[in-house]
Amino acid sequence: MLRWITRSCCVFALVLISSFVIAQAEFSAEIYDSQKAGKAGLTKLYFAKDKVRIEAQDSGRGQVAIIMNFATQTATVLMAQQHMYMETPVQSQAQRAGYSFFRAGDVENACEDWQKMTIHQTASCHRVGDESVNGRSTVKYESTNSKGETGHFWLDSKLRFPVKWEEKNNNGELRNLQEGSQSASLFEVPAGYTKMDLGGMMQPQPH
Repeated sequence: MLRWITRSCCVFALVLISSFVIAQAEFSAEIYDSQKAGKAGLTKLYFAKDKVRIEAQDSGRGQVAIIMNFATQTATVLMAQQHMYMETPVQSQAQRAGYSFFRAGDVENACEDWQKMTIHQTASCHRVGDESVNGRSTVKYESTNSKGETGHFWLDSKLRFPVKWEEKNNNGELRNLQEGSQSASLFEVPAGYTKMDLGGMMQPQPH
């Protein structure tokens, strides 16, 4: 049902780590998938401390947004065209994708936080050096997975958040990044939305 997350967000996943909820700057940005330049619709990211919203246009459902609340460990999927929403555990959403955005405790020594995530526990990581990405100061890291494939990710020095990533099948970056407080309404279910009954959907349907 949520294949748009992988397709539109460059296999975007979010995993709660111990340093994630440390107070810091809120921001918004556009997620740019360099492998689908000119083909994919605009995907937006909104970050507000312990909450994240990702929204994109889905060809079959119109605008779809997913809100992850790490304080409650819940994920809410909003389907604007249907005026419906559903709730699932954060972990089930994170497991739908391979590459993970994460908040590092120490940008200068981020490999430990990166390797805490299950999908990276068999991979190696090391710091490459300082680089500028779209005018922002970042620290570049190189990773090698169990297949020997190398990848890179760039952590924003101020936000402690990846702003660029390169892997065998996943290349992208954050663009038009704007720091500033995000509206609380972005992380709430709009009035008039109906909650989907996932339990009922799993019941056998009459012929």
